Amino acid sequence: MEIRDNRIDGGKAFDWGRTSEAYAKYRDIYPDEFYDRIISRGLCIAPQSVLDLGTGTGVLPRALDKYGAKWTAADISREQIEQARSLSEGMDISYISTPAEKLSFPKSSFDVATACQCFWYFDHKKLMPALSDFLRPGGSLLVMYMAWLPFEDETAGASEDLVLKYNPGWSGAGETVHPITIPELYLQRFEPVYHEEFRLKVHFTRDSWHGRMKACRGIGASLSAKEITEWEREHKELLNKTAPQEFDILHYAAFAQLKKKN
Repeated sequence: MEIRDNRIDGGKAFDWGRTSEAYAKYRDIYPDEFYDRIISRGLCIAPQSVLDLGTGTGVLPRALDKYGAKWTAADISREQIEQARSLSEGMDISYISTPAEKLSFPKSSFDVATACQCFWYFDHKKLMPALSDFLRPGGSLLVMYMAWLPFEDETAGASEDLVLKYNPGWSGAGETVHPITIPELYLQRFEPVYHEEFRLKVHFTRDSWHGRMKACRGIGASLSAKEITEWEREHKELLNKTAPQEFDILHYAAFAQLKKKN
């Protein structure tokens, strides 16, 4: 499904369905310490019922399935959901292919709602009231994000520069460590209770880092086949010249937890 949003990439169209196979293979990269932060908050564990928004290929519910929560996961992209179902064999995870703003559940259906790497895509005027209805009193909304740090990691910076060469309007560039921004309207029905930002290293090979970069919105989800081929050639040459076979990329993670007011 093609998406255009003037807040993102200057309105350039992107479609996660075009990169779903690469997304499934290369974007399941959160280290254990990322997930440990979630569990340590007492979230996404049995017997909770959890709604995962913008689930992509189901990375979050698949990783946390072993903790016993009952997961429902939604994404706007049919192709992403197809990959998620394929990767979730043997897990009791319910997947829905629909925009987050069009989800419909009975009131107080969930203990927790999660949004990882996707919160800025949503129409919050529509989503916030719906989330408030879906969550039980005292239920939590947990927003998460992880990104490489291009000004602190040389390899990440060089790869990012090459993305910008092919897609100058890509708005995913230039990340620094900062708290997640929560739209003020959420304060009408939610209370912020926790936020945290921390650096962490993520391990890659040349191939997996190349795949991770290709699967980003600025390349695989938005460029033409010819542009992607040219970018791939240049990026592989860059990594062969400057990066060892295996290396760590410095990232930061950010969490923001809000609780529904009673």
